[in-house]
Amino acid sequence: MTTTELSRRTAVDVLGGEPDDATLRRFLHGLPGVDAVGLEQRAAALGTRSIKTTSKSWALDKIISLIDLTTLEGADTAGKVRSLVAKAKTPDASDPATPLVAAVCVYGDMVGHAVEALGALHGDPDDGRIAVAAVATAFPSGRASLDIKLADTADAVAAGADEIDMVIDRGAFLEGRYGLVFDQIAQVKEACRRADGTSASLKVIMETGELNTYDNIKRASWLSILAGGDFIKTSTGKVQPAATLPTTLLMLETVRDWHRATGEKIGVKPAGGIRTSKDAVKYIVTVAETAGEEWLQPHLFRFGASSLLNDVLLQRQKLTTGHYSGPDYVTID
Repeated sequence: MTTTELSRRTAVDVLGGEPDDATLRRFLHGLPGVDAVGLEQRAAALGTRSIKTTSKSWALDKIISLIDLTTLEGADTAGKVRSLVAKAKTPDASDPATPLVAAVCVYGDMVGHAVEALGALHGDPDDGRIAVAAVATAFPSGRASLDIKLADTADAVAAGADEIDMVIDRGAFLEGRYGLVFDQIAQVKEACRRADGTSASLKVIMETGELNTYDNIKRASWLSILAGGDFIKTSTGKVQPAATLPTTLLMLETVRDWHRATGEKIGVKPAGGIRTSKDAVKYIVTVAETAGEEWLQPHLFRFGASSLLNDVLLQRQKLTTGHYSGPDYVTID
């Protein structure tokens, strides 16, 4: 049985029927509504938690190990991707003990360059290597035919991508065409399969800034998981607001509830706008307090970021030397 067939069977069991528009609408709109005030108050409270100096060093290293170091610009070149990979492989040349990031995230046509540049370090971040993630499915808009989305995904996987970050059709979701969104995610999941039967991990981007309400974000989270997503991801980074602590808290509550219901662990990836170690620590605390500390590993939590690593490296150096380095200490993206 393929992973897609397993996902569909689980969805049918949870939904009590086939994942068509009517069944999905009944389930998704039957979920308890989100208490927006309560959610934001809890996120704010978690955001005030302090970390002692002895724990701060651990937290900074943990943040680095969970970063998807990202470049997603129209002007990306092979040279820029090689520079990104060099930074991923050696975040701090002055400190060989600095952890590696979890992955580099690039456009699909840049995957081959990233794989080549990583060399022997290309692999599973849970094994101390660096994965290659590729955005696909007409990122960031998602406005393309299904055939193009599937080809986009298959091409990236064939080039060596370990992870696919897809975008859902937000227009279809907001129109209530849940069956269509489900089927597209499920088919992209199938396109992640390799010839040897293994699969690239699938991160489903909901673009929470376009979903308007917490209830919609909760429904999109459940729908993405039901359809077979291995991760649920907040944003492309191209739409504001992108990642926020309340939205990420809501998504963490969803994967916690899914785990309690099915025993399956799903990952969460906030992306866009997380630039400082102080902010990242708030997310680490929120993960630990909501889903549990076991989620603080690369196959269950990631930061999608381009500049976060710089600030974390500066904070690590401050802990070691007692003062901040000059602006040339880290590469400025």
